[in-house]
Amino acid sequence: MDRLRSERNTTGGTSVGRDTLSTAVIKNVITVALCISINYINGTLVHTFTRHQIFYMNPRYILFIHLVINDMILLTLFGFIFVLTYIMLDMSVPFCTLLLIMALLTDLNTPLTLAVLAMECYIAICFPLHHVQICTVQKTYLVIGLIWLISGLTVLPDLFVMLGTESHEFLHSRVFCVSTTVFRNPYFKEKRDGSNSIFLVLVWLVLFYTYFNILFAAKAASLDAKKGRNTVILHGFQLVLCMLTYVSHLVIIGLTNLLPAAVLAIRFTVSVFISILPRLISPIVYGLRDKTFRKYLKRHLLC
Repeated sequence: MDRLRSERNTTGGTSVGRDTLSTAVIKNVITVALCISINYINGTLVHTFTRHQIFYMNPRYILFIHLVINDMILLTLFGFIFVLTYIMLDMSVPFCTLLLIMALLTDLNTPLTLAVLAMECYIAICFPLHHVQICTVQKTYLVIGLIWLISGLTVLPDLFVMLGTESHEFLHSRVFCVSTTVFRNPYFKEKRDGSNSIFLVLVWLVLFYTYFNILFAAKAASLDAKKGRNTVILHGFQLVLCMLTYVSHLVIIGLTNLLPAAVLAIRFTVSVFISILPRLISPIVYGLRDKTFRKYLKRHLLC
């Protein structure tokens, strides 16, 4: 979540200036409006989910709503950090670290949840007779807990390393709240790049495996098979959007080298398109696209 204004922040060696008041207001209004709008849509889906037993007794919808809630948390943190860095340029290290750790956890949860959703779709289509025994509600909640555990075991060591290596003065200082100013040791970047690469490769393997098994094992004329293939493709599209987060700094550096005078606009535009707008995909995949969910959602909206 590296972005925003700072006289001391740099992008690819280029000094980043300060936004004018009108520009800062426009950026904050756009960011907050997008976050609130997407969270309102997601909140409507969560409300519809909780009102009907058919959803919270179905593992697929439980996983979907976990993905939606995870996106809501991430968007809330994104908007909160964005606005705070304009209200107060510097933030205390403990408070900033807490926000960044929560953001990193939810960010890592997304590809893991996509992989589990793809596996559930694969089991439902390729092993329909065993789906009820394999994909139970209890096992679904255990898998969700496992997702958070894996994310925690990946992210929390950064916190312990920072506490063990940073000075007492730094831990009680105030910084511009981005990951590079809090997790300053080169170890963090190498470790994060390595873990992100491993997770993304594993998730891609799961998506390819499930897609081709659905493609070859299910009957070509089956409506469920076609829907399953399309769903896995959409999961792959979501994963591509997740991957953009990991290369956003490279995109910013490349565009900044081409247009150094527009560095602030580039950083803002990239952050919006990579961190906010992709969160609209989840409601479409299972919310508006799913016939059952769409039926109950219409009832809720009409009421």
